[in-house]
Amino acid sequence: MAEPVTWTSADAAAYLHAPTAGDDKYSRGVVGVQTGSDSYPGAAVLGVEAAWRTGIGMVRYLGAARDLVMARRPETVTAEGRVQAWLMGSGMDAAARPAALTDDLRLVLAGALPAVVDAGALDLAVGAAAPVVVTPHAREHDVLRAALGLEPAGAGRVAAAHETAAALGGAVLLKGAETIVTAPSGWTARVDAGTPWLATAGTGDVLGGVLGAVVAAAQARAEAERGTLDVEALGPLAATAAWLHGRAGAIAARRAGGGAPGPITALDVALALPEAVAAASRT
Repeated sequence: MAEPVTWTSADAAAYLHAPTAGDDKYSRGVVGVQTGSDSYPGAAVLGVEAAWRTGIGMVRYLGAARDLVMARRPETVTAEGRVQAWLMGSGMDAAARPAALTDDLRLVLAGALPAVVDAGALDLAVGAAAPVVVTPHAREHDVLRAALGLEPAGAGRVAAAHETAAALGGAVLLKGAETIVTAPSGWTARVDAGTPWLATAGTGDVLGGVLGAVVAAAQARAEAERGTLDVEALGPLAATAAWLHGRAGAIAARRAGGGAPGPITALDVALALPEAVAAASRT
């Protein structure tokens, strides 16, 4: 395993690209989103909001919370069509997931497009053919490790995350006060959370939307060069998304507290994302 790097604004800036006069919505990236459920529809709203606020060209939402998503973000497309990366699982419960939805998600993971796999779809990541990046918190990480035949993670988060990535054959973004991102090769980054105020419901759904947007934009650039992203490319992209998420959280907390950090909601974090993107772009 390589020595972890500490991800900075300069590192993030290298993976973010401002649109040019020659861009259109497709060249900027289209992210397909299959998130939310009847029990947790807000996760879909937060993830879609975050993807838009990160600067994606199009969000194509195909989940259970269509009406709520459209009420909040009417520019979202809800018909099937071209996508360049997928976000799935946020706001889902694997135990209650309909069989037809499971089939749809498995079909995506059997394909070639990169996928961000969160929460209620993590059980489907094992054996996926698509390049995947999984985004577990500590408890979800142990469940995923069990599915891979690994022991609980214990205290060594960096080593455990890399062991998971190697066994999965995918990138791992292990959420926490310090986020650990690692790829199967051993490439590893540490990303500071930005502010402890991010420890609140829904911020993980926002992170999923950021990551889906970052990956879709990178895939669009790769396609323009007649290429595609592999799983190793997902590591730095995931670290970039985690940095943006942390910076947006810090910005939102300062806004809420009138200059000193104060309590925030997940939607506050999403609304601060354009400033976080701009901060990286100025680096």
